[in-house]
Amino acid sequence: MRIVITGASGNVGTALLRRLESEGGRHELVGVCRRPPPDSPPYRTASWVALDLAEPGVDVALRPVLRGADAVVHLAWGFQPSHDVAYLDRLGVEGTRAVVDTAQDEGVPHLVHMSSVGAYSPGPDPGAPGGPRVTEEWPTGGIDSLAYSIEKVAAERLLDEHERRHPDGTAVARMRPGLIVQRDAGSALLRYGMPAYLPAAMLRHVPLLPLDRDFVVPLVHADDVADAVARALERRATGAFNLAADPPVTRELVADVLGARPVHLPRTVLRTAVDLAWRLRLQPLDAGWIDLAFAVPLLDTRRARTELGWSPTIDARTALAEVLTGMADAAATASPALRPRSVAAELSALARRGPIVKRPLP
Repeated sequence: MRIVITGASGNVGTALLRRLESEGGRHELVGVCRRPPPDSPPYRTASWVALDLAEPGVDVALRPVLRGADAVVHLAWGFQPSHDVAYLDRLGVEGTRAVVDTAQDEGVPHLVHMSSVGAYSPGPDPGAPGGPRVTEEWPTGGIDSLAYSIEKVAAERLLDEHERRHPDGTAVARMRPGLIVQRDAGSALLRYGMPAYLPAAMLRHVPLLPLDRDFVVPLVHADDVADAVARALERRATGAFNLAADPPVTRELVADVLGARPVHLPRTVLRTAVDLAWRLRLQPLDAGWIDLAFAVPLLDTRRARTELGWSPTIDARTALAEVLTGMADAAATASPALRPRSVAAELSALARRGPIVKRPLP
């Protein structure tokens, strides 16, 4: 197949290139991203197109890229700059609209869209690790305090409208994973979530974990997400698929992996502190991420297991330990999106380009 992958240099894109590369060059891969990576594994398996999906006229630029494709995997998304929601909307919502409309216009048979657990409405029993898990029929209303969730919901509505207008057009599969992690994303995740002046190695010396005891989120390894995408491509699957590994990640599990002692900190106190620090540009995460962490449902993955023959090969505890070690080691790849993080480099970028919460290329 000729497969076009937007956001192919990022967390999931890197894992997907590894997965497709393992098939021995059966596919022609085209990567679309803002900053193409160098000619090194796994990125050398694809040809690259430099394109920002938030730019005006991107639908025109996409036409020759998608022409003749057998499938499009739409991974491109933005988490920063969190203080420039208009840019994030153009990338996540209008960029998705451009990909979907152009795929339809160019007759691309299949689209796999990376949605998220963040598209779901709050769970039936937040804070219950052994509580009910939602199927793909759970409402996708998101939460209204986080741009990421609002945009994921808007993208789902775009896909709904596409399917209503073009029942025999480009077929759509929607992946709805929990938090996606891998070692190679350690630097990138720290860049998105930790102040520039804090060294990564401090994660090896966390004595206390102040977090609400009700914290629980679904998590899945990037390699397993990539495997689900590859299976969906092979089967030309349609519909939504939840992706998560067991066990659900609780406060106690995070503390155990860190070697820290968990301490109950009410979410309202944590949210207030995060919100204040974000408004003062002291750290890059806005308070909506705290709201999301305590609202997301746990996921029933039976549909992916049944229809895709998928099951996670890496349990959530192992995946969590891998990414936390990767963060502490400043793990990275040759991709600009997953480049190594260091305090010196982050402070230099801060001085030259401003805080990450305001710049479109983190």
